[in-house]
Order: sequence, then C-alpha cells, then structure tokens
Amino acid sequence: MDIPRLNGIIAGLEQGRNVCVTFAPGDPANAQIAATEPYDGIVFEMEHGPYDIRALRDCLQYLLNRRQIVESGSLAPAVTPMVRIPPNGIEHNQWVAKQVLDSGVYGIIWPHVSTVEEARSAVAACRYARPEGAPNYEPAGQRGDAPAYAARYWGLTPSEYYARADVWPLDPKGEILVGIMCEDVVGVKNLPKILEQVPGIGVVVIGEGDLSQNLGFPRQYKHPVVAGAIAEILDICKAHNVACGHPHVEKDNVEEVVAQGFRWLMPRPERSNATLALARKFSHKKA
Repeated sequence: MDIPRLNGIIAGLEQGRNVCVTFAPGDPANAQIAATEPYDGIVFEMEHGPYDIRALRDCLQYLLNRRQIVESGSLAPAVTPMVRIPPNGIEHNQWVAKQVLDSGVYGIIWPHVSTVEEARSAVAACRYARPEGAPNYEPAGQRGDAPAYAARYWGLTPSEYYARADVWPLDPKGEILVGIMCEDVVGVKNLPKILEQVPGIGVVVIGEGDLSQNLGFPRQYKHPVVAGAIAEILDICKAHNVACGHPHVEKDNVEEVVAQGFRWLMPRPERSNATLALARKFSHKKA
C-alpha cells in the first residue's frame, strides 16, 4: 500500500509553504473547534496547562471528522495534532515524549532547549532504537516500543507505523516533527551548534515571553534588545534551512512576520473572522 504524506505540517514545509499552526489548551472542545478551521496543525498546550494523557487522547479523537476523511480519500488528518510537553530540555524526561507519541500525535514541541545535549536528547526521545551503524543512526533512538494506539490512530498497521514513525527531515519519510523552543540567551548562543550537530529538528519556535524575561525586558517585544535577539534566532534558522516559528501572530503583525521570513505562524485559537482570514491568507503563502 502506497501511503501518502500524513503530517500536513511537514507537507507544507516540504513544499516551501508557510504553515499555520495554533496553540490550544488540551481540551476536547478546542479540538472540535480546530478540526474545521483552516489550520495546518494544532499544538495542544501541556507545558503550562495540565499534563493529562487521557484528555489528550480525547482531543485526538475529537479532531477526527468522518466526512473530511471520506471526501479527502486520505488517512492524513485535516489538522495535524502535536503537543507541547511540560519538561524543559534540561530535564530529559523521555517518558513524557513516549506517552504522547504512543497516543498518536505527529510531533512534539520541546520547551527551553538551550544546548546541543538537550536538543540531541529531544530528538532521540522521538525515535525508536535501531542497530548501531544503521542509516541515520544518530541521534540514537530511545523511544520504547508500544505503538498500538498510535498506529491505529494513524490508520496504519504496526509495521507500516514503524516505517513512518521517525523524525523528519532526518528521515525523509518520517511523519514525526520535532520542534525546539529557543527561550534564553544560552539557547540563542548555542543555536548554530544545535542546528549543525543535531539532525532531525524540523522547526525552532521562539519563546518570546521567556526570552524577554531572560534579557531583562519582560514582554517588551519591540525593545531593541529583545527584537535583536529574535532577529538573530531567525537569521540562524535561515542559514541552516530550518523553519522558524513566531508564536504570537495577529492580524496586525502577520504581514510583517511573513516578510521577515518566519515560516511557522501561530495565531491565537479564536473563532473569529479575523483569525480565519489570517489562516486562509497566509498559511499557504510561500516565504
């Protein structure tokens, strides 16, 4: 069986498009709303909200739309689900990654990743183990083997799931997207080394709030020091051909954000005409 691309966010990035991905608390009501909005993906927020694996599984089910599946003729979800997990990069809590991936999400956003070691651990936690010397062996996989929920949610057999459950772009056929958040001065300093030495990172999302705190200008995003650090992160991502994410896209700044070269756009999860128009206008626009 020839299985097409399942992860719509990855599909957009492969095609050179900007992608429109929203953050939302892990509540089934938010999943139900997002399921029919024109987003490429949704990141269920579990860093600052409750870490509730049962609620996450409910969210994944509420994203499914039978009519969309039938009319599209594809196993790919209309809105690709991901999750931002609670542990910071330095905490190395692989078990959390294992649980959310086993539930069926197509990727993880890792907060506060500031070093090469932390980034390597994030990617490794999203990969199954393989024999030493196998192609693309590093970062060596650490994910435990229990794919039953995820395979069924993806609509695949376990063997088909194994073939696709690797990180992109390290594995071109991989459907799992690893995103890291750059949220402090140490992370900015180390970002070039991270992107040079750790394959498998699909997006770098700027954590403006924490970054501005670390720089001494809390939430003053237009302050020259904060704006300069954001621009530096974006330039590093461009130099390494990795998508850079802007976490606070609004109707008043979206054209500027796109013009700057951000490819991962994160509008607020609102049921408003402005948000819908923003998603339709810019999620499929080339950078």
